[in-house]
Amino acid sequence: MITEYYKLSGIDKVAVLFSVIGESVAVRLLKTLNESDIRRIRARSREMDTVSVSLKKQILDEFYLAVMSQKLKNEGETESKKPFDFIHDLADEQLIALLEVEEPRIIAIALAQVKSEQQIKVLDRLSPETKGNVLMHLGSLDNIPLEGIVNVASQLKIKSQYLPKGVDFARGGGKSVADILGKMTPFEEEKFLESISQENPELAEEIKKYHLTFEDVINNFPDNLLRDIMNSIELDTIALALKGRNQQDVDKVINNLPQKKQAMYEPVENAVPKRDVDQAKKAIVEAARQMEKEGKFTLEDILGSSDMVE
Repeated sequence: MITEYYKLSGIDKVAVLFSVIGESVAVRLLKTLNESDIRRIRARSREMDTVSVSLKKQILDEFYLAVMSQKLKNEGETESKKPFDFIHDLADEQLIALLEVEEPRIIAIALAQVKSEQQIKVLDRLSPETKGNVLMHLGSLDNIPLEGIVNVASQLKIKSQYLPKGVDFARGGGKSVADILGKMTPFEEEKFLESISQENPELAEEIKKYHLTFEDVINNFPDNLLRDIMNSIELDTIALALKGRNQQDVDKVINNLPQKKQAMYEPVENAVPKRDVDQAKKAIVEAARQMEKEGKFTLEDILGSSDMVE
């Protein structure tokens, strides 16, 4: 049984078409065939092995595309010289959503129009079997009539108009995870980030670009930013956040307070619930986040600088 499209020649496909829709209908539709062509096709039909149902459907779909494209052409419909122009305006998620439900041949036609980076992103979302079929089609698009290509573009363009806009997609990724971690206690933050680092180091690195901790504020922020952050926080909250810290960290924070606040500062001597200390640290981190929203710094600049070696 023949199951692979690329093994079929042009006359093989027409022979299959004859068997599917009948010779009389095929001859009426394929008006360019002469008697000699028809005899050759009949002979080839008798010689061919059995063709799989899926392959018959594929050939019939291809023929339909060609017929419909010719019909549009005959009706005088004008097409853009670049029928796939619309596809370059789609975000990656939109392109994936548009193509992953299509047949491999249609996906291959569309992927041939985009850059390799987008091709990989779409292929990564397909099943191994579909991916293999798409790659096979990508290597044999010359077999599809130009009119068929144009018609595929027209149909995809119509479908693309019903896709959500790019901003409607929930993109997830490192930033989303960092936002979730930011709502946890420091202990939970550390535990989950450590787990992610072991399971998916690349995701962990992406999270760190957006994930701000109390340790980052103390260790990575320059004095001018640390001063602005601490000046926006109540002294009692600062004292709680510094509970249990080494003297070097305490001195660094106090030295960045106004002299009046320095004089008023009193460390927390008695034991306090850990949740109170955690809440105080969160308050300082939130103050830093607010400054980031106001454009006073970018987290990438702050955390990125800590990776530099002098």
